[in-house]
Amino acid sequence: MMKKVTGILMVFALFCLGLNGQPTRNDVIASYNTGAKAIQTDVPAAIAAFENVVTLSDQVGETAADLKQKAVQILPGLYVKAASNALTAKKSPRDVIKASKIALAASEKYNNAANKENALKLMVAGYYNLGTELFTNKDYDNSLLAFDSLLAINPDYSAAIYNKALIYRSQNNPAAFEESVNSFLSKLDTVKEADKAKQASTMALEYFRAAGSQANQAGNLDEALEALNKAAKYGDDKDLFYYFADVYNKQKNFDSGAEYAQKGLALETGDATAKAKYYFQLGLAQSGKGQTAEACASFKNAMFGPFAGPAKAERTNLKCQ
Repeated sequence: MMKKVTGILMVFALFCLGLNGQPTRNDVIASYNTGAKAIQTDVPAAIAAFENVVTLSDQVGETAADLKQKAVQILPGLYVKAASNALTAKKSPRDVIKASKIALAASEKYNNAANKENALKLMVAGYYNLGTELFTNKDYDNSLLAFDSLLAINPDYSAAIYNKALIYRSQNNPAAFEESVNSFLSKLDTVKEADKAKQASTMALEYFRAAGSQANQAGNLDEALEALNKAAKYGDDKDLFYYFADVYNKQKNFDSGAEYAQKGLALETGDATAKAKYYFQLGLAQSGKGQTAEACASFKNAMFGPFAGPAKAERTNLKCQ
């Protein structure tokens, strides 16, 4: 009779141990099942349940090690899913970044390379959206910080580099603008991404062409040439050639003035009025070189539109027939 009672007491004692705060394998199983049920409908709840599996398993010990291992394999993907859901639900970029950082930390903690990569991709998306949002709001400095954070993760993300160029253009920061455009172009496949290369090159050409024109109007001819030469690195352009001719003529470098006026004429396919400005610069260069007959002919061709008056005055000064 005593042996039977002792056996009952031992079982009761073990049962009480579980009730008194020391978790058992059954507790771990219960938490695991809670997580499994919540995976499809409530990701945060699933994460909490599987994290609890890890915590309880460490307390239970070896008998729950298999359940811990299963939870460890599941958790990184759940954290990534939470971040992905935030992105899909169009949560704020900062919320996406925060969730992605948590997913990254979980992937590193549980040594899951695939989900670490996925977390980083989501973080890149978050930083890109944040940078774009800040740029739209003209918060340029913080927008740059967001894009730089993105590029620290993925240095080859060309869209972020292009957006940095747009910001520097808005800030009128020519050195940083040029660096960003060149970096963007270096990342492109010149065959498959020819349209993107053309778009960026055109943007840079127009930016430096405008800077050259402004410096020319202000009488800063050396500065104008520096800007125009930068513009020329991004392609040929008839208006660019016109500004070159104008600056060189003002510097009395008439050979170069004539050269660029003729380059502009070669690209201009419009009517006589459209060609007049190139003929006017060509006439100035020829006149400066002492080629009076040629200059008279060029000024005659320049007598259209807004150049009609100045061209007529030049012909009068040269005593053209």
